[in-house]
Amino acid sequence: MDLLLWRHAEAVDGTPDHSRELTERGLKQARRMAGWLDAHRPKRLRVLASPTVRTRQTASAFTDDFEIVPALGPDAGVSDMLAASGWPDASGATLIVGHQPGLGRLAALLLSGAEADWTIKKGALWWFTNRVRDNETQTVLRAVIPADFA
Repeated sequence: MDLLLWRHAEAVDGTPDHSRELTERGLKQARRMAGWLDAHRPKRLRVLASPTVRTRQTASAFTDDFEIVPALGPDAGVSDMLAASGWPDASGATLIVGHQPGLGRLAALLLSGAEADWTIKKGALWWFTNRVRDNETQTVLRAVIPADFA
């Protein structure tokens, strides 16, 4: 399985939090990353997004075919994201468009085996895959793409 974690692009400050929209810079970040994703995407890619405006706008830069998953909101925990994605047992690939600190904590768990407060920058994408070698499941980091590198 492949699991892609995409933090929403830059958004305006303010309240209510769920209604915050992307800034002009954020829209550009989302479009650039969407272009990179389009060129490198796995063949079967399921896209899941938090219900916030900024995550839906980020996902929409890439595709209109995404699922809004309430459990992936700003307070989503690692277990919420693992359950929504089906990691590591689902087939194909899943892209989660979400928030800090949950995405960083999930990345830490996947790479180090323990949750930690790692930061995924706004608009950045982290791509993981898993494989079995010698009867041991391994997590592999395939790519980390900051928004300004896409």
